[in-house]
Amino acid sequence: MFYDTLMFLHLYTVVPCVFIGGFLLIIKKGTLIHKRLGRIYMILMLFTAIVTLFMPAAVGGRILNHFGWIHLFSFLTLWTVPTAYLAIKKGNVKSHKRKMVLLYFGAIVIAGAFTFTPGRYLHEVFFT
Repeated sequence: MFYDTLMFLHLYTVVPCVFIGGFLLIIKKGTLIHKRLGRIYMILMLFTAIVTLFMPAAVGGRILNHFGWIHLFSFLTLWTVPTAYLAIKKGNVKSHKRKMVLLYFGAIVIAGAFTFTPGRYLHEVFFT
């Protein structure tokens, strides 16, 4: 699959997560809308993380001529989503909340900020 296809697939799945995740952080927890949107959010986050693993690092050093520092956020997502899901299924609300906040700010806010650095596609779209 071509890099551009993967990049757009990643954007199409992660952009809704910016809004859904932010909304989930501010609404009342445990409601039906929270649970349903939470499932959608988790599925989209897992899908987008898997997609990014097939995208070679475009900026900075590479490990195995493929993975860059930004891929750490993909692995963070692949670990956090299932463990957050299991935590809430076991009734561990505190752990679930901590993991979901970590996921949003780590994989959406911080990783998203890196996508605006020079040499990346979103930097070109917004700043050139």
